[in-house]
Amino acid sequence: MSESPQNTSKFWDWIKSKILGFNSPESLSGENTGSANKNHYLITQEKRDLLISEIGTIQKENILLQQSLREQQTQTVAKTEDLFLELLEVSDALENLLEYLENNTEPNQEFLQRLPKSVGAVHRKFLSILKKRQVLPIELQDTQPDFTVCRVVDREVRNDLADQTITKVVRQGFRLQEKILRPTEVITSKPG
Repeated sequence: MSESPQNTSKFWDWIKSKILGFNSPESLSGENTGSANKNHYLITQEKRDLLISEIGTIQKENILLQQSLREQQTQTVAKTEDLFLELLEVSDALENLLEYLENNTEPNQEFLQRLPKSVGAVHRKFLSILKKRQVLPIELQDTQPDFTVCRVVDREVRNDLADQTITKVVRQGFRLQEKILRPTEVITSKPG
């Protein structure tokens, strides 16, 4: 059942007059309105001043929130740029190492002796980048796995150890503050 445009218009005029205090052309002519509704939605000067004051306060808070958001976005961009620059340093070190290996198919003994130290330096640089951002390796406190920070990926027969003793860390776990980003993956013993 569809309403005529005239009825719809009357309905919205009535809504505006009751809720918003607007006067429709009909109410101005005096049709369909009672004298009890006249000036029903007028507010006092005191309430008007209070509303204007509250609106002004909300507008000021809005401006402060927008400024704070812009500052946070600027800081986030700066931190992201710093992270990428540090990661590029790690990439450069690895690229130099790979380039040397490509150009020297038979590296000399001195290079091979320095290789573990060089790779270790790159690894330490990478870990320092993570540490700066509170991403830390999980330190295992016991020889038994703590399943809140560990995941057993394999078991090996070891009669010389108690059952469920960690025999090897397969992959280092990391946490971001209290959140586990990646659990430490371990191999544990089992009786034979």
